[in-house]
Amino acid sequence: MSSKLNQLLKKWPKGAVATARWLQKNGVYRQLARQYVSSGWMEPLGHGAFVRDGEKVDWLGGLYALQTQLGLRVHVAASSALSLKGLGHFLPLGESGEVFLFGERPNKLPAWFVRHPWGVRVSYHAPKLFSLSVPASFTTVEQGAFQVRISAPERAMLEVLHLATTNAAMDHAIELMTGLNTLRPRVVQSLLEGCRSVKVKRLFLWAAEEANHAWFGRLAVGRVDLGSGKRQAYRGGRLDAKYQITVPRKDDGHV
Repeated sequence: MSSKLNQLLKKWPKGAVATARWLQKNGVYRQLARQYVSSGWMEPLGHGAFVRDGEKVDWLGGLYALQTQLGLRVHVAASSALSLKGLGHFLPLGESGEVFLFGERPNKLPAWFVRHPWGVRVSYHAPKLFSLSVPASFTTVEQGAFQVRISAPERAMLEVLHLATTNAAMDHAIELMTGLNTLRPRVVQSLLEGCRSVKVKRLFLWAAEEANHAWFGRLAVGRVDLGSGKRQAYRGGRLDAKYQITVPRKDDGHV
C-alpha cells in the first residue's frame, strides 16, 4: 500500500462518504482516484462521491461529508434529531421510514446524496424558521468513527411543530413534547424570540404549558412576539383562549 493511500485511509472515517473535493484536498486527483477504484480500494457512490470498497454507508455517512467536506449548513432536524438523542420514537428503518434534514439557507444538495438509495426517505427543508443564530441550539452525535451536527432538543421540537401540518402530525408533536422535561429555558427563550412563525411559537408554548414542564415557568413569555388574531393549527379542534390557536378538544384525550 502506498504511503499516500495509507495516509488517506487514516483520515477517512469508516462508514463515511469521501467527496471528490475532499480527495483532491488530500492529493488524490481524478486520475489517481480512478486508479484506487480499479485497484479495489474504493468504489463510486455517485458522481463526485466514493466509499471504501465493500463498505456499507448509510445516510449519516453521507451527511457527514455534506457537513465536513462540502461545508453545507445542513443538519438532522425535527423528530429525527430527537430520535438520535434518545427522545421520542426510534428512527424508522426501511423505505417507509423518513428522516428530516434542515438547511439554514437554501443549499442545493449534491445529486449523489439526493439520488442514492439510502434505505430511508430523506426529506430536506430550508424553511428559514429562525431570524437569528443560536449556537447552543445545535449539538453533535457520534456515529461510529465520526460525528454529525443535529438540532438540540429545544430546536428540534420547534422544527417538529413547523412540519406538523396535519392533525396526526400535531398529535405526534404533542406526544413528543410531553417527554421533553429537561429543556434548557435560556435556549428555549432565545429560539422563541428568534422564531419567525407565530403559529409554531403559540403551539410550542401551549403544548409546554399543558405538559406542565418545570422549565416552562422560567420562560419570559411576555418577551416573545405572539402576533395578533386567531390561528388554526388543529382542524376541528377547540380555540385555546390564552394562545388564540386551535388545539385538540379535551374530550379527544389529549388534554
